[in-house]
Formats: sequence, C-alpha cells, structure tokens
Amino acid sequence: MKIAFIGLGNMGGGMAANLVKAGHQVRAFDLAAEALDRAKGNGCEVFTTVQGAVQGVDAVVSMLPNGAIVEKVFSDDIIGHAPTSALLLDCSTIDVATARLVEEAAAKAGYAMVDAPVSGGIAAANGGTLTFMVGGTDAAFARAEAVLQPMAKAVIHAGASGSGQVAKMCNNMLLAIHMIGTCEALALAEKAGLDPQKFFEISSKSTGYCWSLNDYTPAPGIGAASPADNGYQGGFASALMLKDLRLAMAGAQSSGATVPLGKHATEIYEKFVEAGNGGKDFGAIFTTL
Repeated sequence: MKIAFIGLGNMGGGMAANLVKAGHQVRAFDLAAEALDRAKGNGCEVFTTVQGAVQGVDAVVSMLPNGAIVEKVFSDDIIGHAPTSALLLDCSTIDVATARLVEEAAAKAGYAMVDAPVSGGIAAANGGTLTFMVGGTDAAFARAEAVLQPMAKAVIHAGASGSGQVAKMCNNMLLAIHMIGTCEALALAEKAGLDPQKFFEISSKSTGYCWSLNDYTPAPGIGAASPADNGYQGGFASALMLKDLRLAMAGAQSSGATVPLGKHATEIYEKFVEAGNGGKDFGAIFTTL
C-alpha cells in the first residue's frame, strides 16, 4: 500500500517506520529537516511539501500538534490533492469539534476519513504497540484497520466521527488523575514510615493496582522501569498531558459534564508546567510532593 505520512515528530517518526517494516511504501513529510532525514534512514521516501507526498496514495496518515494545524493541512494540502479513493486517517489528539469539522469537509469532497488518536507514548510508537481509538463509519473503520495494525497492539472502533477524540480525552483525563493519586500515595507511604518498595509490592497486588503504579511507576528505583529512572526525561511530556487535559475540560464544558477531579488535575499540571517543567514526563508530579 502507498501511504503518505504527515508529521514525523516523536510519535510520527516511529509510526511511519513501522509502516515501512510492514512492507508499505511510505511517502513522508515534516517541516523539520532532521525528521525527514530520520524518516529517509528508516526507509521512507521524503517530500518537501504535503501536496507532493499525497499524490497517488492509497491512504494519508497525519500526526500533527493541534486542531488548527490539522484543519489547515487537510483543507489546504490534502483534500483535493490526494486521490478521493485514498482513506484519510488523522491520528493527532485534537478537540472533538475540529475533528468532526475536518471529517465533514472530507466527506463532502468524496473522501472516507477517520479520527484515530493513540495511546501508548513514544516507546509504543517505536515498538508498534499503540492503542488506536477510531471514530468513523463502519466502512471507513474496516479500511483503517489494515493501515493501523502494523503500528498497534489494539485498534478499537469507538463509534461515529469524533468518537476517537472523545475516547482519547476521557482516557487521558483518567490517566492524569491516576498519576497524581499514585504520586500522592507513594509520597505519603514514605513520609509515614513505610518503605516505598514495600508499598509498591502491596498496592500493585491489591485494590490500588493501576497502570500508573504497576507499569509506569513515577518514583525512581521502585517498581516498573519508567522515565522516573532517567530524571523524568522521555516518556509523555507534562506539557502534552496539560494539552490533553485542557481538551477534556473544553469537552466537559461543551457537553455539560461535571469533572471536579479532572478540573483539579488540570490545575495541578498547569502550575507544574508554568514552573518550567513542561518537558519533563508527566510522572514528575511526584517531585512536587
């Protein structure tokens, strides 16, 4: 399959490489020359324009920073330039309204399109073990699975257009809440005189079990290996978690949902990022306790 991949950052670069490994012909674009060089080294054919990359392809995958960029790139450079037979897949994490707006514009122009945000972080992007939450029609999802499988451990149809973005914002709000609670519990255990390793051994096998504790332990030298063991470098940046939390808060406001813990988690990450910690992994909240 001939696939255009637009956006080769920390996530997109590894995703594109896995498509190449699966035998697809990948036509890659990014604004950064370094990203294009890495993509070329991974076997992609590189292009200096989006319009050039999408010519004659079977599918277009995008992984872009925000909704405004997604809307502009699809409007200016993909819709009307890629063949209408091409499936469009946006894997960016953006607001639900923009996702639906772009998908409506694509449909009016004769394209099938899905929103397919991901969970798993950089390691999963490189390892081909992402979880994709896909919004779109049944027919579009059936086509999307073949494109997404080489990059995934799970590809799940969330529902109609925009549903993938709804799933992503809810998932990451829950993750932020879990992470803050995990950090608080680890800090409390230590301050109250319990060996944090013993707390991990107990809670990870009881009702305190959660991904943030068991698989991504935010305290260095305890439990699972994580960015905490590397000075909170790599992983999922706190600035990106804050971005996702703000999307969740906007979604809550527009839908009339009540999310007091989500709101408080957003406030905590806002203070953390404003203090200059945006580049640190989101588990670095532990250092504030």
